[in-house]
This record gives sequence, C-alpha cells and structure tokens, in this order.
Amino acid sequence: MSAETLISKATGRRKEAIARVRLVQGEGKIVVNKRSFEDYFARETDRIIVNQPFEATNTKNKYNVTALVDGGGLTGQAGALRHGISRALASIDTEFHHTLRKGGFLTRDPRAKERKKYGLKGARKRFQWTKR
Repeated sequence: MSAETLISKATGRRKEAIARVRLVQGEGKIVVNKRSFEDYFARETDRIIVNQPFEATNTKNKYNVTALVDGGGLTGQAGALRHGISRALASIDTEFHHTLRKGGFLTRDPRAKERKKYGLKGARKRFQWTKR
C-alpha cells in the first residue's frame, strides 16, 4: 500500500466485535483480515450490511477498504465493519455525515448479551418447577 494515500481511519463496534477501518482512494475493493470480503463473509446478509454506507452515500466504487476485525461472531463483525466504514466516510465529507446520520449508520448499536443471573439457567430462563 505504498502508492495509496490514506484518506480516513475509523473504529467501529457492535456487540463484542471491534473493526479498525482504513479508507483509501480506489475501485471499491474490501479486504477483511487480509482475506477478500466475499471470502470472509459467506452470508449474503452480512455482505449487504457492510455495503450499506457506500450505497447510502453513492460511493460504491470510489474507495478501497482495509479492515482488521476482532472479537464476536460474523454478524457482529459485519455490524462493526459497517459502523467503522460509516465513521470513516463521515470524516471525509459533511454531506456524507448528514446522510449517514439519517440512515442510522453512525449510531453504535447498544444491544449486547445480557448477563446470566444467579439462581437462573441464563439471563432470564428459569429452572423447571416441579410440584412433587
């Protein structure tokens, strides 16, 4: 990446996943953990989630993305990557910022796994009650 000039860097988070994103001028190539985007995200829904910020700002084939994703599952990582890409695009142009804010891509999804409570099977499930 010696010839490519870094345009923007950002961090995205979702559940337990963290994505560090680098945006450079290019033709729309996405590399996740040194693997191709299509190879890393097998599910089509995860690929759609990652591409949403580019479709919202009409920048589908303008930037190359290099991302390091860590923690969580694949869907959480896709959400973290979307958040990171959105933040990176928002720092480039204020018009992108307004568009992404309206789409809800800049807000970190606060939902996470609820902790297990003592005396219960999980966060809310109880043990079966027996009469006798």
